[in-house]
Amino acid sequence: MIFELADLAATEEFGRRLGRRLFAGAVVGLVGPLGAGKTHLVRAIAEGLDVAEPRAVTSPTFVLIQEYRARMPIYHFDAYRLRAAAEFLDLGAEEYFDGRGVCLIEWADRVADVLPPERLTLTLSVAGPTARRVEAVARGAAYEALLE
Repeated sequence: MIFELADLAATEEFGRRLGRRLFAGAVVGLVGPLGAGKTHLVRAIAEGLDVAEPRAVTSPTFVLIQEYRARMPIYHFDAYRLRAAAEFLDLGAEEYFDGRGVCLIEWADRVADVLPPERLTLTLSVAGPTARRVEAVARGAAYEALLE
């Protein structure tokens, strides 16, 4: 499914709506080049999950994972600096996947081989100065229902 997001406000609304619909144990992979808006979208998803302080949601590039309190715990991963998928597992990712929170994984394409088979993958691309295109691929019935 393709979503055309005309501007920053549309991207934020898309993220908030998605966040309101996510469920415990959800895994969302975000893919796209530098500057495509992955972290910005994660912040909007966190708003939809009722995170207390949206400005605190920042890229975990150097710490690899950030945790945020919200309606459900949010586990925000960044796989950009990882050299191999095994390093992602070394972070304890599987334990997070089995938890009661929501896992949001930037650069998910770098660790796709170790992600749960059922998940939502959002591929962002730049469509204009502030416009974005999001290709959403749902794997599993719960994620397919999420997109409907």
